[in-house]
Amino acid sequence: MTTSGVTATGDAQVLVVGGGHNGMVAAAYLARSGVDVLVVEARSEVGGCASTVDDLGARFNVCHCTHSLIRALPLEEELDLAAHGLSYVSADADAVFAFHDDRDPWVLFHDVERTLDGLAATHPGSLDGYHRYLDEALPAARLLLDVLRTPPTARRLAATAARRRMVGLGRLLRWSRQSAADVLGRFFDDWRLAMPATSIGPTVWGVPPDTPGTGLAALAYAIRHLVRSGRPVGGSGALVAALRGSFEAAGGRVRCDARVAALVVDGDRVDGVRLVDGSRLRAPVVLAACDPTVVLAEWLAGEPPAGIAPLVADHRARPRPEGYESKVDALLDGVPVPRSADALRAALPGFDPIGQLSVVSPDPDDLAEAHHRRAEGRVADRPTLLVDVPSHVDPAMAPGPGRHVLSLEVLFTPYAHPGGWENSTEPERWLDMWAERMEPGARSLVSDWRVMTPDRYRDEFLLDRGHSPAWAGTPLDAFLGRSPETTRYRTPLDGLFLTGAGTFPGAGIVGASGRNAARAVMAGLGAAR
Repeated sequence: MTTSGVTATGDAQVLVVGGGHNGMVAAAYLARSGVDVLVVEARSEVGGCASTVDDLGARFNVCHCTHSLIRALPLEEELDLAAHGLSYVSADADAVFAFHDDRDPWVLFHDVERTLDGLAATHPGSLDGYHRYLDEALPAARLLLDVLRTPPTARRLAATAARRRMVGLGRLLRWSRQSAADVLGRFFDDWRLAMPATSIGPTVWGVPPDTPGTGLAALAYAIRHLVRSGRPVGGSGALVAALRGSFEAAGGRVRCDARVAALVVDGDRVDGVRLVDGSRLRAPVVLAACDPTVVLAEWLAGEPPAGIAPLVADHRARPRPEGYESKVDALLDGVPVPRSADALRAALPGFDPIGQLSVVSPDPDDLAEAHHRRAEGRVADRPTLLVDVPSHVDPAMAPGPGRHVLSLEVLFTPYAHPGGWENSTEPERWLDMWAERMEPGARSLVSDWRVMTPDRYRDEFLLDRGHSPAWAGTPLDAFLGRSPETTRYRTPLDGLFLTGAGTFPGAGIVGASGRNAARAVMAGLGAAR
């Protein structure tokens, strides 16, 4: 087997199936290492849910556009992404944390001291708790960021922890087994300090905050103090465009509008894929950058090879989760002003709350009711909202002079919504709910809008039941190699590897899974040579 050029036995050395950001990260690393790689993407363009799309005469991010954890990785340097057009811009604040009752918002800044100064003005009773939180969370968060940069093995975990003299290791492992509610409750008596971490953690993951194994959500604030969040100039899709540029500059190839129907198996190893049009692509290695359960439960038709049969049976028996996120994108003839703007300006001199990302959390009782209603397919009366005006921070996103785009993400909005989403009045209610949080006249700024509901994520982004997969394990699971197909990226079927949000460390724009999977594939190619 060679390490460059098209192999004599197929269309590429490695087929990467799925051009989302993890697939493109893995493909770029492989191509830049001299491997011949073909990315096969079902849609007309790469990017997946990290895309920025054209609609209504504007550019909209498919999902939320703020990048945090991915900026902790050395992707920009290792893949030379700046040379391919990637640059970031940051808002003044990481987030404004607000609540449905419109009382007592607070602001999280990348700078610790600014955050503490703000809490002294808005929540003085929680200041001591936040100091204690920082003392315990920052060492664990530093270690977690090192872990994200390290391919997961027990030996590497030990080496990473040793470099930090084991500081934070016990806490990281202990919190990973606890619930977010238990961990946060140790520091904060006021639910307004704990609930935002729940909103951007367990709520986004689709589980209640008292679920064991969600405790690392408590690191949300600490991580944002260590890693400055940013937005790719021109939209989230600029990240994927830069990844594609890096990949193609190294000789990689992309084939879009090519949906995979099945894996092709020759004996006890993979031999490529078959597309829905019946054509076949051959390669000795397939890296599937999509939902692992779909790959293992559906792409191996008939009787799978003996070595992988137990894993296939396990994934076929698993319940298939349903999507629960929706997003409204709107065109605005101006910038809306939050009702809380004056109070925040008074508490935080020099801070302008207009155009900042706002996370609107329900109170604990409303969140419990939201989970109950979700089980019945109904939307919460007071759902969790992520509100942003991306064009205020990044003028490249503006659709024209004086005009802006609104991003309104809503949780929970069940896939199995009674009566279906096509004729639902819920999306307009969310817009009205947003407008009520603004100064009068905000609703009249909306000149046009569209909505992405779980059924559209299913149809347009091929997410099974509209659900975006996420890896559900703990760091200890990853480093002990439990569920090795998702923590070591290699399956029992020779030549079949997995990456994407359903593998460690999945969910959100991270990219570590793609980087780790590329290393696993390279190791496999080295063994084959």
